[in-house]
Order: sequence, then structure tokens, then C-alpha cells
Amino acid sequence: MITSATNPRIKNLVQLQEKARARNQQAVFIIEGSRMFIEAPVDMIEEIYISEDYLVKHRQHEAQDKLTSLKYETVSNEVFRKISDTKTPQGILCVIKQYHRELSGFLDNTHKKPPLYIILEDIRDPGNLGTIFRTGEGAGVDGIFMGSGCVDIYNPKTVRSTMGSIFRVPFLTDTDIPDLIPKLQDAGIQIFAAQLEGAVNYDNESYIYGTSFLIGNEASGLRPETAEKADAKIRIPMEGKVESLNAATAATVLMYEAYRQRRQY
Repeated sequence: MITSATNPRIKNLVQLQEKARARNQQAVFIIEGSRMFIEAPVDMIEEIYISEDYLVKHRQHEAQDKLTSLKYETVSNEVFRKISDTKTPQGILCVIKQYHRELSGFLDNTHKKPPLYIILEDIRDPGNLGTIFRTGEGAGVDGIFMGSGCVDIYNPKTVRSTMGSIFRVPFLTDTDIPDLIPKLQDAGIQIFAAQLEGAVNYDNESYIYGTSFLIGNEASGLRPETAEKADAKIRIPMEGKVESLNAATAATVLMYEAYRQRRQY
């Protein structure tokens, strides 16, 4: 059992929780909690840490069933509180390999259904990004592309807010969006930019073919030069004094409109 917060492994875990640079250098990220542990693919788990009380409290839990076939390190309750990013630690923490995908894997759509993608530019709130992942999974999104200005998908707060969707929704980070858009268009995928000044209401367009929605920053929306590359600019109509929807909410409306149309087609 590790009982010292100065243990090199413990100090590294703290760095991985706090520093994107440390996560990227080691090509890993942290997950916490029984549910995330259960969701994590076994071949992506590099290290497991549990508090000294964890097994006692989870005797009849499926997380313990999974633990029986894996190696793990026990740490004192006090030390676990130091490595946890939550106010109420759940007693289990894992180091997970980062994903490394190539754009070619998204463009190779032979004999598959028309893809549905989300392209995110400058999304800064971890909760928004996590919600988009979670909703994207529910709406059947085939991939999410994040520009370099987006919050780190491996930020602990973002990871938690995905509620496991990070393991099931394919994604690319640090995407060069101006370079990506024409490549998607060349692959027969239409690009729709969500904008307040969009020319057409979102439900007047068809999304039954290859589709990508462009979603911009929570405060300022899409960069003008990015929106200009889209095939169409769409808007979500507003009543009352509401000026715009939260980025995650807007993405949800669009994703589920595409889902609705595809189910009827």
C-alpha cells in the first residue's frame, strides 16, 4: 500500500490530473469512479489505484468483478484524496491510454451509412464538450472533430461529463478546421454552419446524406472565415428575448433533427 503523498507515482498522478502537458507527454489521461472504470476498455487501462476502503465498500459491485482479473495498487484513504480531482472521491482511479486516430479512418466510409459528424471550434467549457459527446452518442454521431482552441477532451472535468461516451464516440483533437472542411466536402459530406444570422431554419434542410454540423464558441460563435467555408448557414429560431442557445444545447437540437430525419428516411 502506498501511504506517502511524496511517492513518485503519486506525484505523477497529481501532475496528470492538473497538467495537459503531462498528459500529452505521457499520452495518457485519468478516469475516476466505478462507472467510468467499468466502461473503460481493458486494453486501454495502464494503471489502477484504489483506496484502502474501496474493496470493503464494493464487495457486491461489478467493478470488483472486473478488478479480479487486473493488477491494481492500493493507496491510503488520505493519499487517495490527494490524487482525486473530485470533492467526494469514489475510491478508484485509472490511468488510461489516449486515443490516436487518423482522419483517413473517418473518411473511409465504404458500405456504411451516411456519416454524421460534429465539428467544434473554440468550445471552452468542459461541461459543454462532455454534453456534446454524451448527446452525440445518443443521436448516433459517427465522429467529433475538435479544433485546437477547444478545451482539452482529457481534462478531468470533461472526461467526467462525457459519462463514458469518450470511450464510444470516435474523435480527433487539435484538428485544423479550415483544412478539414474541404476534405469532408470532397468525400461528399455537406457542412452546415450553425449561426444566429443563418439564412435557413435548421429544420428546412436535409441531413439524410453525409452531414457535418459546425458549432462555434459559447460566446462568439463561429469565426467568420470558418462559417464561410460551409455549404449552408442554418439557424435555430428564437422566441422571447433569448438571443442564442448554449453551444451544447444547439448541438443537441441539430443532432437530433438529423437523427429524426434519418429514422424516417
